[in-house]
Amino acid sequence: MIDVLIVGTGEYVTGLSGAATAQSDKKTGVVALSVFELRRQGLVGRVALCGRDGGKHATIRRQFHERIHEVYVGMDTSFDAYPQAPDVDAGAYRQAIDSLKSGSAVIVFTPDDTHHEIARYAIDRGHHTLVAKPFVKTVAEHRELAGMARAAGVLAMVEVHKRFDPIYSDAVRRMRELGEFSFMSSYMSQPKHQLRTFGSWAGRSSDISYYLNSHHVDLLAWALEDLADPVSVFAGQSTGVASAMLERPIEDTITLMVEWRNRAGGNRGTSVHTASWIAPISDVHSQQRFFYMGSTGEIHVDQAHRGYSVSTDESGFSSPNPLFMNYLADRGRFAGQDSYGFVSIRKFIESACAIKAGQYVAPDFEGALPTAANTLRTTQILEAGRRSLDEGTPIAVEPV
Repeated sequence: MIDVLIVGTGEYVTGLSGAATAQSDKKTGVVALSVFELRRQGLVGRVALCGRDGGKHATIRRQFHERIHEVYVGMDTSFDAYPQAPDVDAGAYRQAIDSLKSGSAVIVFTPDDTHHEIARYAIDRGHHTLVAKPFVKTVAEHRELAGMARAAGVLAMVEVHKRFDPIYSDAVRRMRELGEFSFMSSYMSQPKHQLRTFGSWAGRSSDISYYLNSHHVDLLAWALEDLADPVSVFAGQSTGVASAMLERPIEDTITLMVEWRNRAGGNRGTSVHTASWIAPISDVHSQQRFFYMGSTGEIHVDQAHRGYSVSTDESGFSSPNPLFMNYLADRGRFAGQDSYGFVSIRKFIESACAIKAGQYVAPDFEGALPTAANTLRTTQILEAGRRSLDEGTPIAVEPV
């Protein structure tokens, strides 16, 4: 059993957008629900939750009570809150982390530009740390945290849940059997109303490429980790819609074109990754698909549409994805234990518990989990994409 601190109180953690339930497919959140279920299973002890605004915790407790405690049997949604109401303190995570026993688990779901400082504080104090994608925004920050985790003997993991999507992970295994890498194109979107949820940071501290392209960039880097290396990145952008909505400069859509060199023969390959947050409302919250071509075969995955659709008088037509998170109760019990949004959190907690129990050491998970040590390529490509947009030129990617 391990104590857990969640830093961040946004939609992915609580299901709240501001003070209201989110208008997305994550109305109950993912992170806190998963941690409460893991506590029900006996893997988690104390649960703490830290945001910036202590005044928000009353709303969060009500949200958890109505959408989790009253929906699922045996689900304890209590937590220790930081900062205390009515305090507003952007540095409250320090007090929250300092309250933990040595070797606890810290889960960071905050704006991208704060990941480094919070994870650094947690790792420096000897806690296993899971960070939302993107792990950090620069290679220098990534290398620092990976080195700190190695020295401290703790697990530092990136929450790239698409790695646990059974179709995506199966595709990766097949991609590795299709000869040399030739071409990949990927697309991921969010509806434009989601920009209101992201309004405090979108276009200021991060962009849509860091937020969404990170999924497919990580997927390809994972598939090609022993087969090919990124050489350069050139980025393009579309503008107009988001800037009008938020009244500040911000990209609508970002496309990264990455050149790769195959290790076996030196032949070149190209990947194109597009992410947008100005999509219209449709049958899915997020369009997610990719096409991969190797020298001996190709793969196409449409993650948003798997031959499963639902129509209701209340919500109209939709294409649900219970493989991500299954919120429907089964005879009153939470039934999403096999959903990859849950599995990503569970893998981290189980691994941290195993290290705490002395059954494993952190390096034992290098081949099985997306750790800080083996995800550097993703950060290299994302940072190069941002630099390419800012400088208007292709950016070389240094060898790892």
